Amino acid sequence: MQRPSFQPPHLVPELATSRLLLRGFRAEDLAEFTALHQNPDFYRHLGGKPLSEEDTWRRILTQLGHWALRGYGYWALEERATGRFCGAVGLAEYQRGLTPSIDGVPEAGWVLAPRLHGQGYAAEAVQAALTWADAHLAAPRTVCIINPENEPSLRLAARFGYHETARPQYHGEPIVLLERRCGDLVM
Repeated sequence: MQRPSFQPPHLVPELATSRLLLRGFRAEDLAEFTALHQNPDFYRHLGGKPLSEEDTWRRILTQLGHWALRGYGYWALEERATGRFCGAVGLAEYQRGLTPSIDGVPEAGWVLAPRLHGQGYAAEAVQAALTWADAHLAAPRTVCIINPENEPSLRLAARFGYHETARPQYHGEPIVLLERRCGDLVM
């Protein structure tokens, strides 16, 4: 069944890089985002299991809710050349209850379709998101958490000025907690 198209009020600023459009999520992104969340190359460092369409829909709603409640959130990534949805990047506040606490601190994250890995798309997206954050957020720092086995994401985080601060557990699994002072954009 075709879902009716609806464009929510414009809460999410659009950003463009040479190859990507960073925009608000749309209902039409659900099928592609669900397919990504069911691809083992995509979810292996994101909890290690696929997400259903229902759980993926909740993620989309969560991201739009961040923009409404916090003034920041995740952007959907769209390839400019094809118009195809290809991932997400942004900042969120998930109230994870970690020790050390990151509650109240914008948490950066990024996910990209495996077909685009190794081509610089993630770096383009992260640079655009952090440049926006440095210009628009009053936060003195941002953090990110990364699976210690996700070496490409750890390298990408380091490239943009994130440094390791702790190795706590999250949902019983080890993670690397990284921090970046806002305004310290390294390229």
